[in-house]
Amino acid sequence: MNDPLGDMLTRIRNAQLRGKSTVVTPASKLRAWVLDVLADEGYIRGYEATTGKDGHPAIEISLKYYDGTPVIREIKRVSKPGRRVYMGVKDIPSVRQGLGVSIVSTPRGVMSDASARTANVGGEVLCTVF
Repeated sequence: MNDPLGDMLTRIRNAQLRGKSTVVTPASKLRAWVLDVLADEGYIRGYEATTGKDGHPAIEISLKYYDGTPVIREIKRVSKPGRRVYMGVKDIPSVRQGLGVSIVSTPRGVMSDASARTANVGGEVLCTVF
């Protein structure tokens, strides 16, 4: 697998289209950090570390719905393995005039765009969520 984070975002997108309450993805530190930001921003209920069917570590993500529609309307990968996207603190985009969130990998850790602006750090824009 070339893009583990993109795989997780696609699993979340597909599970919400099917109306699933949970989705399982292989575990990694980066995925957990991104899920921490999604949980802090209120896009998912939470997640927990489990063991997959094959015995490898996995993460079970509890998805969030409001009146039967998914809370995450759109989730896109910005920085890809073939084209990394780095931005300074002044260039980090606001998603849908501030209604969405950009997830940024900074030297101080993975954080939302608002947190990155507050901490005055830029970095790699991993994905956008609305």
